Amino acid sequence: MTTAPDSPTPPAPRVADLGNGVWTVPVPIPNNPLGCTLVYVLETDAGPVLVDSGWDDPISYRALVDGLVEVGTSIEDVHGVLVTHAHPDHHGLSEKVREVSGAWIALHAADAEQVEQINSAPRAAWLRHHLEVLTLAGAPQEALDALTGLRTAAAGSNRPRLRYAVPDRELVHGELAPAPGRTVRTVWTPGHTPGHVCLHLEGDDGRLLSGDHLLPSITPHIGLYDEAEEADPLGDFLASLTRVARLPITGVLPAHEHAFTDAAGRAAEVAGLHEVRLAALHTRLRAASLTLWQIAEGMDWNRPWAQLGAQNRQLALSEAAAHLRHLVKRGRATAESGGDPVRYTAL
Repeated sequence: MTTAPDSPTPPAPRVADLGNGVWTVPVPIPNNPLGCTLVYVLETDAGPVLVDSGWDDPISYRALVDGLVEVGTSIEDVHGVLVTHAHPDHHGLSEKVREVSGAWIALHAADAEQVEQINSAPRAAWLRHHLEVLTLAGAPQEALDALTGLRTAAAGSNRPRLRYAVPDRELVHGELAPAPGRTVRTVWTPGHTPGHVCLHLEGDDGRLLSGDHLLPSITPHIGLYDEAEEADPLGDFLASLTRVARLPITGVLPAHEHAFTDAAGRAAEVAGLHEVRLAALHTRLRAASLTLWQIAEGMDWNRPWAQLGAQNRQLALSEAAAHLRHLVKRGRATAESGGDPVRYTAL
């Protein structure tokens, strides 16, 4: 998922022919300020191939089905689904599409591994893990209670457990994606997720299907999705921006908002925004040692910290952790010894 700004909702996008055998089908994300996921339809020699599938909801599924009819095809004719990353607004309907059409599903191995972990982990493991994270971060007891209450309410709602489709095929960096008759190059762009990919329409097209990696006015959530000491999601994301900026891109087709042209300019702008956040964090750590919770409290979010609910605070804490981890990797910050919870200071 991405972080959407608090701004008036723009007009809903419509099914559109984008030329060169590429269509866009907006698939709603119920009760989400992002509005919709832009699912792309590629005409191939073997039938339509989707780029992402949208949120798993009856309203979303109906929009996808009706949109494909408007394109001039049907969900039963879908040949395959190229998934940019395994978030529910991108991968949620993949299994339903496969059931109806027999289509294959392709995903990068790093996100396929996350799918396996999510599908196999006990329900209680999520809460136990995140309560441990909050405790180590120095969160107050009311934050632990709020998260416990949120998960208890969700468990009591009798909603089916969220499960993700296991892919049939692997998207490999630098190799062609399975789109018969088209030249679609896989570009690995970790950061938003460990296995996020963009898809470059090579040849006489040149456009980039950017997923959540590169968006025209909002930025993807960059959280600490791997707590191993060597992991550096923000560093991965910044390197991915550089990788994309070097490609011969004629236009960008993102998964949210709208198409735009200056990929390199937008990549530089997003990188600059993160550099500003890193500099601000370093300044704060020079003034005083802070816990991760204190770091997150003092960062700029799309609404004041006090107005963030338990789930959004989890996302904010993860993004703060990713920025802190990157500062540590750069040799600009370190953990103080002997603290409980751990406090960090600038170098």
